[in-house]
Amino acid sequence: GVWHCWFPARMAGRVTSPSRSSRFFSPGRVSSPVPVHTAALRRARRVGSPSPAAALPPRPSGASPPKPLATAPTLLTTVNHSWKTPGPPGSGPLATPARTQTPVVAPPTALSAWGDSTPTPYATTRSASAQGTSARGTSAPARPWLPIPARGDDNASDVFLPEREAHEAFDRIATNGTDSFCKLDFFAAMQKDASVGRAVLPDYDSSRLLTDESTYDAVDAAFATMANNGQRVTRKSFLAYVRRSRADKTPKTRAIRHIFDKIDVDGSGSISKLEFMAAMQQDADVNEFVLPGADSSQVMHSEWLFDAVDAAFEAIAAGKKRIEVADFERYFYRATVSATPMAKPLTNRSSRRVFIIGPGFALQLNPVQGKLIEAAGFQVHWCISVPNPEQPNFPVSLYLGQIMAEIDRFQPDLVACASKGGVYVVALWQMGFWRGPTLLLNAHPSCKRLPENVPVVLAQGANDEVYPTSRADLERLVSTGSPNMSFLYYTANSGEISPGMLTRTGDYHNQESLLLNDCLPRLIDAALAPEGPEVHMVRTWRHQRSQERLEAERWLGLRPERLRERWSSRGRRGRDERVLFEIPTGSDEFQHVAAVFKAAPAEKEAYNLSPQEEWDAVQVLRVERIENGPQQDGGFTPYCENVYQAFAAQSIKFEAGVHTCWAFHGADTTATESIVTNQVAGFQPLASGSRNAALWGSGTYFARDAHYVADSHFCGSPASDGTRQMLMCLIMLGMPCVGDPQHRGVLPFRQKPHRYNSTVDSLSCPEIYILQHPGAAYPAYLITFA
Repeated sequence: GVWHCWFPARMAGRVTSPSRSSRFFSPGRVSSPVPVHTAALRRARRVGSPSPAAALPPRPSGASPPKPLATAPTLLTTVNHSWKTPGPPGSGPLATPARTQTPVVAPPTALSAWGDSTPTPYATTRSASAQGTSARGTSAPARPWLPIPARGDDNASDVFLPEREAHEAFDRIATNGTDSFCKLDFFAAMQKDASVGRAVLPDYDSSRLLTDESTYDAVDAAFATMANNGQRVTRKSFLAYVRRSRADKTPKTRAIRHIFDKIDVDGSGSISKLEFMAAMQQDADVNEFVLPGADSSQVMHSEWLFDAVDAAFEAIAAGKKRIEVADFERYFYRATVSATPMAKPLTNRSSRRVFIIGPGFALQLNPVQGKLIEAAGFQVHWCISVPNPEQPNFPVSLYLGQIMAEIDRFQPDLVACASKGGVYVVALWQMGFWRGPTLLLNAHPSCKRLPENVPVVLAQGANDEVYPTSRADLERLVSTGSPNMSFLYYTANSGEISPGMLTRTGDYHNQESLLLNDCLPRLIDAALAPEGPEVHMVRTWRHQRSQERLEAERWLGLRPERLRERWSSRGRRGRDERVLFEIPTGSDEFQHVAAVFKAAPAEKEAYNLSPQEEWDAVQVLRVERIENGPQQDGGFTPYCENVYQAFAAQSIKFEAGVHTCWAFHGADTTATESIVTNQVAGFQPLASGSRNAALWGSGTYFARDAHYVADSHFCGSPASDGTRQMLMCLIMLGMPCVGDPQHRGVLPFRQKPHRYNSTVDSLSCPEIYILQHPGAAYPAYLITFA
């Protein structure tokens, strides 16, 4: 069965335009063709801006909903709760009111918003994602459903300011010869130079900025946007702002100003709450623009409608007594203004603001996750005033304005939700109200697609008993996001070492792994990272090694070419009959190899090993350098070159020590000798596996710590003198994913046609690495210990 969640009629208009955002939800059950209001459709095509309908407060119990149409209901989409019983179509609290009873049928081309490839007459734009900046959020399409005026359109003249004029305007402001200007320079130029005013704010007389409050607010807002809430504006950000603002001087701007003027009946340049209430009651055009789908003519006879209009005023005025022109435009341009480039580089957590949607986070039942975020140092705001959205015919759109009001006040860097709270986040994406970094704990069934150009981290476990979803389905969901901007943190079950016994267990719905190894705060860091969440998460693995070990690894080298710097063979070519070269005990090389071998991890291991005191007593007796030139030249180096090329194709910056690392491998004496001396490929992944079974899929298994290899008896039987041997290898991890017992050498796609390069036992704190390619590792040292 399906519970239907009906959205305002204004959203239905967006179904008729080729919006990427309209495809973020699963359409659920959608009547085809979809009936929409004539006015709403016309305005969505002409304006496409958000309205305060999202600010509607909850309808009090017992209050009558707006009267539904006798015809099919206006519908954007549904929230699909497959485990519930169906609600009657047309019974939602936002079913179309009787005031506008003339539906029109969306043209066939409009169905392209739901995936049909039929061409549509409206282009889409990403001007703000390419040009825009603001204080928070990330790069995103700015109102992707807005039409671009076609050539020859009489409303499209003079849309773009010529590049030369924009540069000239910047030079008139930055008169000090630098390539940036401060706020004083900007205000002075806007007041004195009409050409600068026309370039930046053509709809205002900037010479009046010190005498007209609305002009002052507009100039102030323009500087804040250009400076990204900083102190100075660069040429690049100035040009981007001018291009975007000129591109916005389309029918959209004129429509917003027209509605504002209809409300501002006294021509004062600002709107009081009384004027707003009267216009909503008396003017159908104003009502349709501000609260489409609600019949505000009855505002004085319905507590629910009165509260809705009052909430709309508060949302637009942002706490002020009157609405200025700048407030009105800023509200209806919200998505454009909030579209920004990727988040700034991380500084410290105390400067980062995390907005948590309460439902699903179980603040009372399971408060540990929230406390962990707060303890990590983030500034946290809990949105706990919205109800559980998993209810029959739940009107999620009524609460979006409430959430957005809190977001506007808090100005978060990231929005986080868990479980059922995902319903709200998906709706925020759909409406274009949030385009910033987002953390989802447990993908809600209503989430069928991720938004483009938005960093999203999705965390889910293999044993989720509430929203059971296969790994393949989760990977498909994450693949709908933009490249390098979406990351699936997945905890999987290992294979069985004996019936019913696993070495690692995937998370259940409460995701216990998030509480370990600073995982949950690191996922927030990852979503905010400018390089992308997945790359950042892999980089954090370095912090699980001790500082002494990291320094020793850097000294030994983390690239293939560094390995030969200390070779002793003729010409350092590694083609002598002799392959093993013993390293003097007192040398720096010996000491650094021993340091890596004996190092304890920075955090407690996930596996049950012998006490650290016993491992500290182990002695390194001999270290032999392996100089096998043909194996390195014919296997390891070419494979690394292929990974470099794949990284470049995926726009990933290769980092030695992140995508390569030192690891340990144990084998019996015969296998070790074969690995060391083989001139083609020392490791044979397809014939390898763990001693018990292929716990994480086929491949050659390596351990982060030598302690694990020794304790697990992978080094074969001790020699007659009680000594054992272990290989210390430089491995190319590339971009890893979590392993799976069903992996048979072919890993999932990361970005088609490129697959992941390796697998690990955990994406939070990996201790086992599995390589599927024979050239992905080079055995650099043979260590004898006792």
